[in-house]
Amino acid sequence: MASLGDIGLSAAINLLSAFIFLLAFAILRIQPINDRVYFPKWYMKGLRSSPLHTGAFVSKFVNIDFKSYVRFLNWMPAALQMPEPELIDHAGLDSAVYLRIYLLGLKIFVPIAFLAFAVMVPVNWTNRTLERSELTYSSIDKLSMSNIPLGSNRFWTHLVMAYAFTFWTCYILKREYHIVATMRLHFLASEKRRPDQFTVLVRNVPPDADESVSELVEHFFLVNHPDHYLTHKVVYDAKELSSLVAQKKKNQNWLDYYQLKYSRNKSVRPTTKTGFLGLCGNKVDAMDFYTTEIEKLSKEIGLEREKVTKDPKSIMPAAFVSFRSRWGAAVCAQTQQSRNPTIWLTEWAPEPRDVYWDNMAIPYVSLSIRRLIVLVAFFFLTFFFMIPIAFVQSLANIEGIERAVPFLKAFIEMKFIKSLIQGFLPGIALKLFLIFLPSILMLMSKFEGFISLSSLERRSATRYYIFQFINVFLGSIITGSAFEQLDTFSRLPANEIPRVIGVSIPMKATFFITYIMVDGWAGCAGEILRLKPLIFFHLKNFFLVKTEKDREEAMDPGTIGFNTGEPQIQLYFLLGLVYAVVTPFLLPYIIVFFGFAYVVYRHQIINVYNQEYESAAAFWPDVHGRIIYALVISQLLLMGLFSSKQVANSTPLLIVLPILTIWFHIFCKGRYEPAFIRHPLQQ
Repeated sequence: MASLGDIGLSAAINLLSAFIFLLAFAILRIQPINDRVYFPKWYMKGLRSSPLHTGAFVSKFVNIDFKSYVRFLNWMPAALQMPEPELIDHAGLDSAVYLRIYLLGLKIFVPIAFLAFAVMVPVNWTNRTLERSELTYSSIDKLSMSNIPLGSNRFWTHLVMAYAFTFWTCYILKREYHIVATMRLHFLASEKRRPDQFTVLVRNVPPDADESVSELVEHFFLVNHPDHYLTHKVVYDAKELSSLVAQKKKNQNWLDYYQLKYSRNKSVRPTTKTGFLGLCGNKVDAMDFYTTEIEKLSKEIGLEREKVTKDPKSIMPAAFVSFRSRWGAAVCAQTQQSRNPTIWLTEWAPEPRDVYWDNMAIPYVSLSIRRLIVLVAFFFLTFFFMIPIAFVQSLANIEGIERAVPFLKAFIEMKFIKSLIQGFLPGIALKLFLIFLPSILMLMSKFEGFISLSSLERRSATRYYIFQFINVFLGSIITGSAFEQLDTFSRLPANEIPRVIGVSIPMKATFFITYIMVDGWAGCAGEILRLKPLIFFHLKNFFLVKTEKDREEAMDPGTIGFNTGEPQIQLYFLLGLVYAVVTPFLLPYIIVFFGFAYVVYRHQIINVYNQEYESAAAFWPDVHGRIIYALVISQLLLMGLFSSKQVANSTPLLIVLPILTIWFHIFCKGRYEPAFIRHPLQQ
């Protein structure tokens, strides 16, 4: 069981790690040679020029202005200065609303923490229940509900606080839902005219022996939408054409490089070899060679384009249909086009950046089969991941390890080693196990058949959240509690085991505190340092960059990563809501995470991340729903704890809480969610 000293050591390690990362970032970001790594967004917008092109030789690579080193933390207030409307224009509504998730965490948990520490911590601390028991505990556990004696009237305090926390959370959620829905409608109404705002994606176009797909689409919409139909474009399978275009761009880049090289020294024409990677083969004039290659590829591209447009096998049963007005597009996108609901499927066309072309032509029946396969695969992935989770939890239980392997006892009992294992390693080990999970879940979503990057990320985020809830949260509580109290269980009658589990659940707060510090505190500081992009940029810049275009591609600004970032934030919401009543000592660690992460990610969104697509905050219903689920879970777990505390007379009052919360969710779903699914014709 991690003690207060273990938690203190873990906090010191993670705070020191975060400080080192922030100090390294503050120094590296002001070096001219790293300017493209830490400010790529401004370069991509054409609003920033490289400092390497001006000034003295030394100042091109190293910042010799010593005053700037004194102001090494000025990036924090700078990140907070840009107002939200300007942030939306600069980075998009998705990015601005994503930041509001962190603010939502602060709005919920700061008042809850003040109330919990003012009321519940004194109520929990002024008892000696754990001291008189045989359970393993730490001083942190004395601040939790575990320290309240069975059947005590003090549990009414926790019941009242549960109601207060629920009502406050629901109030903030409703207020935020209203704000985000209003922002979305205003954003869509005031946005500049784009083709996708007048376009509908049509899939599963039925085959016709007498007409081509293009003719069939035109005929169908001229008949059914005669006053609003404008034009259409069918979807082609043009993978070979795409590879030819990519090869032409590559050759054009080489030509630009050799032309630039020749312009600097016109006395010698550059040469290259025609073999593998230019390392072998005949030696030829580089500019003539790539000019000839580009001309040859241009002819091949023309022939391939003509082949694709005329080959019926290359035409997919899908099309983008454009209308004369947004009203016409809205009517088509939001209505059923045929008596057979599996054909002529219509939906709003994703913006061009958001389209995932590989899934455009998957048949309706195939989609159903794919989703069943993914469901089964996800079940087994979730189930078998419990094995490494159990191993991770064993690291947090020194006493259990010593009983299992007594020959390690002398080494483990060393004060520093014991504190390190219990206070730091469990969180970092769990983080390492989760590194490869997002890629697996994204492959599942692609196989499932979604046609936009935003929907792929939202589905991956949903599965990542479910996975974390089952394996990280439930797995850590159940596996940890069972392992920790194994010896106690063996000496207890069967009807006493649920009571001991109920007492042990609050004790897992120490593990989650270490995980929050590793993942939240040090993790955020590591995110802003951008060590991996920094190393890769300089490697590419030294070995691969030939032209200015290569240098732009080497910047790698990255994205927010909604499919991993949002579920991770939701884990903190879950932990905060579950432990707010049970172990309030965990709340300050979550508040520090939300505040620090807000500043870090606001800086990254302003200066670094490149927005892959714009969904106009279509993800907010998922954010709201997962917080509601976390609230209901916290209420159900509280009911379980109360049942183990012999306060059955409070059960009817506790049952009301999840009922009210679910009713509130249904109300919000009906009141605000339509704004994120359908476009009002009034607009």
